[in-house]
Amino acid sequence: MAARKAAFVVLIWLAGPAWADDIRVITSGGFTAAYQQLVPLYEAATQDRVITAYGASMGNAPDSIPSRLARGETFDVVILADSGLDKLIAEGKVANGSRVDLARSLIGMSVRKGTPKPDISTPEALKRTLLEAKSIAYSASASGTYLSTELFQRLGVADQVKDKARKIYSERVGTVVARGDAEIGFQQISELLPFKELDFVGPLPAELQQAVFFSAGTIAGRQTAAVERFVRFLASPAAATIVRTTGLEPVATPLPPPVPPSLGQAAKP
Repeated sequence: MAARKAAFVVLIWLAGPAWADDIRVITSGGFTAAYQQLVPLYEAATQDRVITAYGASMGNAPDSIPSRLARGETFDVVILADSGLDKLIAEGKVANGSRVDLARSLIGMSVRKGTPKPDISTPEALKRTLLEAKSIAYSASASGTYLSTELFQRLGVADQVKDKARKIYSERVGTVVARGDAEIGFQQISELLPFKELDFVGPLPAELQQAVFFSAGTIAGRQTAAVERFVRFLASPAAATIVRTTGLEPVATPLPPPVPPSLGQAAKP
């Protein structure tokens, strides 16, 4: 019901003339669940066509966003973790001043459905879980970089887990955990929740959490009215309700659901 109301609000917000432009987007996994719900609504309301590719926010994997841009692949909009976007801006690949924050994301942990759910509610519990786990999977993107370069060291377990913790390239951590190749897996919560084969354990403890903004930017030289319109929509209050249902905290405040005409009339004196 909430999703249908959100979709109705989005369509009302977008109501207007049709434009029928092509918009080429590459997005990282953290915003994907929201993006895949929002794009069809946008296309239906505007007649624009959104052509989508996917890649990790950072890293040297062939399908990562930096690698694809370095090869000269053509896009209009990139959506990725803020640190990765800022680097692309500094390199001149993304237009300066085009960054638009869409949503805040937290890191969580999942296990295969039906297996024990370890405690990670405190730093001490998380440390114990990491030490007791037989195998650990983490993302090759922003969340995994934080775990491997900061969190493990802060907990004092870097040496103990280095031989059983694996960085996952070119697929989601949830896929690896679901097929039994890792006992526990860490990634952005919005990337773990879509997996029905997993049980979501919870977020990292607040004192160890790293909040990441997923942000959109325009490729340098590709600024058009269509691109600006699309990015503005993704960051709008109309899109925020759907964004929130995917485990992200939208930057915009969601619009209230519309009041059916019959109720609105009944409320009048």
